[in-house]
Amino acid sequence: MDLSQLLALFVASRILHVLTAVVLVGGGFFLRYVLMPAATTTLSDSDHEKLRNAVIANWKRFVHGGIAVLLLSGLFNYIRVILDGSHKGDGLYHGLIGTKILLALAIFFIASALVGRSAGTAAIRQDARRWLTINFLLASAIIGISGFLRMRGNPVPRTPPQPAAVDLSPR
Repeated sequence: MDLSQLLALFVASRILHVLTAVVLVGGGFFLRYVLMPAATTTLSDSDHEKLRNAVIANWKRFVHGGIAVLLLSGLFNYIRVILDGSHKGDGLYHGLIGTKILLALAIFFIASALVGRSAGTAAIRQDARRWLTINFLLASAIIGISGFLRMRGNPVPRTPPQPAAVDLSPR
């Protein structure tokens, strides 16, 4: 594989990662702030339940597939950064990326619980408005961190101080 093919692969992975995040975050926002209020105010309880079940049946495929894509493309993108050494020794970068990963794992859990059927996560589904709001806030934090890291760029590597030259020639 030559450099242009690798660049195309890196760009495609990045686009896929960001596009998937946009779909999932936007979909969650739409559910919470558009569909849920409209359904609550216009539908009977039985119709609302039918709509909820139909939406979840479709949305869960996006959630599960999106989580898989984000995990794979995120890992690929991070491995690329490690291999190219562009952030070697950059503690702030790695700390913020670690924070993004932990926040993403929390989002994945909440999103999976919201579309799941497990009795253990029923309380999350019963308070879906709150958990969709929490997920949106967590996603907003990830977007903020990502924006900061993108604008910050790669810091100039610090060069260790050089010892002063000592003239040892006889005078």
